[in-house]
Parts: sequence; structure tokens; C-alpha cells
Amino acid sequence: MATARTARDWAAAAGSLADRNRLAAELHQRHGAPTHWRPVPPAERFSALARIIAYQQLSGSAAATIWSRVTGDTGRMDPVRVGTLGQEGLRAAGMSNAKARCLLDLAERFQQGTLELARCARWDDDTVVEHLTAARGVGPWSAQMFLIAVLGRTDVWPTGDVGVRNGWKLATGSPQPPGPDDLASAGEGFRPHRTVLAWWCWQEADTRLPGPG
Repeated sequence: MATARTARDWAAAAGSLADRNRLAAELHQRHGAPTHWRPVPPAERFSALARIIAYQQLSGSAAATIWSRVTGDTGRMDPVRVGTLGQEGLRAAGMSNAKARCLLDLAERFQQGTLELARCARWDDDTVVEHLTAARGVGPWSAQMFLIAVLGRTDVWPTGDVGVRNGWKLATGSPQPPGPDDLASAGEGFRPHRTVLAWWCWQEADTRLPGPG
């Protein structure tokens, strides 16, 4: 349940991997460390989780447009605003039916006290994932992104993420992206800093995959 709270913490995690693993050393040399993540304060965690849901399976620009419509001038979401917008308002902003229903369920759970985003920072990773995925429409990927981007957990390894799989293929020179089970096994040697490895894989996929045209 290790947590990185500062850029220095992430840099130390990346350096630790690079010191003990040849592939990690190569990736560290190419991409550096993921120094931009910070734990999100409890009061902002609902908005952060809502944003993860909004951005899922969309391009960055499309997701940003929808998010700005949903949140207005504040750039943040809270349960009251979700309820005020309702299904129709969220759909009018560009959200899919499934995502709108998911946000409404999250808002209801939060207001009822069954979605505990303040206390969850004390829980281990598996417990956080189990708690979040009990909500409608929140899958393992969204829960893992919450662990990384909101709680700053350093040992998250999202084996179902397409970018991680493609990045691993490029980093290792494999002919095909690995399946989740193979990727899970491959990541064992990078504990307890597999979040850094995931970030390196995302960088590989972003910078080395050919673009359209």
C-alpha cells in the first residue's frame, strides 16, 4: 500500500527500479519518472473519480469537451451537480447513457454514505478496488486509475489496459501485446513500483506507436 506523495517520491521509485532491472534502466533513461501525480484531497475525490469515468474510452480532446460542459466554469463535479443535471442533462453534455447512469449511481452512493472516498486512502489496494467496483459501471480499470491518479499508489499494474499492453510489447520487442495473465506474471519482478512500469508502458505506446496516416 505504498504511496508516493511528491515528485521526489516518484523519482525515487523510478530510480529504484532502474538500479535493479535492465529493462527498467532503459525505460528510465528514455522517459524519466512520472513526477506529475499527487494524492488528491478527500474533498476533491468525488470529482476526480467522476472525471476518470468521463474520460474512459474517449480521446483526450473529446473527453475534455464533455467534461467542461458537465462541470461548467468550476471544472469540478460534485454529487449535488450530478443530481441537478440528471440523466438528461448529462446526456445533453455528451455523456453516454452508461456513463450518465454511473455518475448518478456514484452521487447517490456518496450522499447515502456508502461510497467512502475519504476513508479509502487508509485501505489496501484490493479493498479500494472492491469498494469502487461495487458501484454501477465502475470497472477494475477505473478503480485502478483512481488508485494511481487519486491515491498515489505505487504498485498498481493494470494488465487489462491496452496502452500498457502495447507499451510492454514495444519495450520488450515482443511480436504481439501480451494477454493480461502473461502481463501479470511479467510484472512480478517490478514490485513494489509497478505503477512506474505502467507509466513507462504508456509513454512507450504514446511515443513509439505510429500515428494515423
